[in-house]
Amino acid sequence: QVQLEESGGGLVQAGGSLTLSCVASGVMSGTWITAWFRQAPGQEREWIGRLSYSGNDAYITDSLKGRFTISRDAAKNTVFLHMNNLKPDDTAIYFCAARAWDLRFDYKRPDTYDNWGQGTQVTVSL
Repeated sequence: QVQLEESGGGLVQAGGSLTLSCVASGVMSGTWITAWFRQAPGQEREWIGRLSYSGNDAYITDSLKGRFTISRDAAKNTVFLHMNNLKPDDTAIYFCAARAWDLRFDYKRPDTYDNWGQGTQVTVSL
């Protein structure tokens, strides 16, 4: 079983930056895909992006390109979400999720993932 733990959330003023971390532990054989989602109150869980199969590229949803990016430290089993120029609309609980690579799945769908962190709150004030 894989455990994921997010950290790095908090309160930030609009225009500021935050970097979230997601540390994975447990048995992870093969290639795993780690993604970031967020969920604002009363909203559906929204896909932010994920790393590529190789881990060398990041796919970010169009609406967040240019402000958000994803990177990793493979040696530490950690994936990062870098968020810049934050806006009040970015206020949400941010989750990381992971699953073993499988070509059949749509990695933008929350129900694709069977391992989730507990989430970390990000609040952006004016």
